[in-house]
Amino acid sequence: MKIITKLITWSQMKSPWIIHFNSGACNGCDIEILDALTPKYDLERFGVLLKGTPRHADVLLVSGSVSRQIHKRLVRIYEQMPNPKFVVAIGACACSGGVFDGCYSTLGGVDKAIPVSAYIPGCPAKPEAIIDGMIKLLASLKE
Repeated sequence: MKIITKLITWSQMKSPWIIHFNSGACNGCDIEILDALTPKYDLERFGVLLKGTPRHADVLLVSGSVSRQIHKRLVRIYEQMPNPKFVVAIGACACSGGVFDGCYSTLGGVDKAIPVSAYIPGCPAKPEAIIDGMIKLLASLKE
């Protein structure tokens, strides 16, 4: 069993597949996430591949604060991902609720709904910060 675990960890370090979920952001962080995937910043050079379904993804990138309306959908997408899975909160809204914290329809950051592995603050988070956060997440898998 230990060899299989090592093989899964190695494959996730070399080629993590990500899925992006916008839980109600202003699209600033969404544009920066997509910018990090463009040839200018090229997040794919680290093996990161954007997928369209949670059943094939290892890492869930979430932008925006979690509202009461979107809470169940976010939890359902998280549960559809295979284990081991990781969640990255991108932007001030995803980290803590941002400017929407305290609103009647907002629960707060992503950690109010699902466990978060890494936080990337900023409003919006820069592509360099997103790449740095992903590299640090991948480095933590080695340990």
